[in-house]
Amino acid sequence: MSITEDVIDAARRARVAGRDLALATRATKDAALHAMADALLARETELLAANADDIGRAEAGGTPANIIDRLRLTPDRLAGMAQGLRDVAGLADPVGEVVRGGVLANGLELRQVRVPFGVVGIIYEARPNVTADAAGICLKSGNAVLLRGSSSARSSNAAIVDVLREALASAGLPADAVQLVPGDSHESVKALMRARGHVDVLIPRGGAGLIQSVVEESTVPVIETGVGNCHVYVDAAADLDKALAIVLNAKTHRTSVCNAAESLLVHEAVAAELLPRVVAALQDAGVTLHGDEAFAAHDGVVPATDEDWATEYLSLDIAARVVPDLDAALEHIRRWSSQHSDAIVTEDQAAARRFVAEVDSAAVLVNASTRFTDGGEFGFGAEIGISTQKLHARGPMGLPEMTSTKYVVVGEGHVR
Repeated sequence: MSITEDVIDAARRARVAGRDLALATRATKDAALHAMADALLARETELLAANADDIGRAEAGGTPANIIDRLRLTPDRLAGMAQGLRDVAGLADPVGEVVRGGVLANGLELRQVRVPFGVVGIIYEARPNVTADAAGICLKSGNAVLLRGSSSARSSNAAIVDVLREALASAGLPADAVQLVPGDSHESVKALMRARGHVDVLIPRGGAGLIQSVVEESTVPVIETGVGNCHVYVDAAADLDKALAIVLNAKTHRTSVCNAAESLLVHEAVAAELLPRVVAALQDAGVTLHGDEAFAAHDGVVPATDEDWATEYLSLDIAARVVPDLDAALEHIRRWSSQHSDAIVTEDQAAARRFVAEVDSAAVLVNASTRFTDGGEFGFGAEIGISTQKLHARGPMGLPEMTSTKYVVVGEGHVR
């Protein structure tokens, strides 16, 4: 068979498996999730060995350190993957939840209930932990999943999927509910993107190039997870100790993730006091600042260009500028933000309210690090991604966002 036929065949098998999942009880799905978690831990040696193959190829190919960090599995990260599955098992089952309902004036009973999408395709880069996260969330929400990770993680992903499929079967659910998309070439990705009618929704997770490609080329409906050009704005009324802690956390807590801060804006009223402190603190943490004239006056700061304001660094770099007022900060964010997560640090409630009202991002934070934009931190369990679009889902996508709805209408011989 051609690669397109292989992908369609996998999608057809996923459709059959999805029908079984849609009928599975919460107890059955939760037991499968715990079995999957147990299996990841029991086969740690095998999984780490497969990951070592991927890391070795990446290092030999000169892959940047931040990408290798995304690719790497450790015992702690495997434990985190297993715990993520257990956390999902502990969450309420969204399938069958009544969103709204009641009795109409004519006596008809009307309910809008959550139902699985059916077959979900996920295209993602590097991180093999996404393989387990996506499988777990799709399982709990009653969806079969087709996983297309990057070739850089092919050994890790194949090993993880083998483990998860065996665990599913042992729990009495169809192994084909979790599948790797056949093939490593772009043709297999293209086949998945064109499998309309076989795949219900496609979710890309990765860099701007991947996301743009999927959005532009796919005939399957897409939920766009976005690039994170996230901003922290330090207002005139900011507590500067809070500001310093938030900036450092947002930038340095983990650089290779989409909710890391990539741009810093500082009100000119506090610039003289804050800039020496924040420049020194960031540089001490290994961060390179790409700054405007005010920041570039400090040793070691690289002059910023428009490219810097637009960049999702995913590294120990940050773009920084001084702005004359809140209006200028809002205008900068409107122009350059990717509408993922943007934060204000201020003790002025009016400024905070205005920032929240005018910043059009999936998450807007007040006196808190952008690193909190996360399904786990929001209490959703392991997330499928963070949507920056406005249709269907926006922000961290947990279990409810992985369902659609249908209307159930019950009558007693009603005719119109």
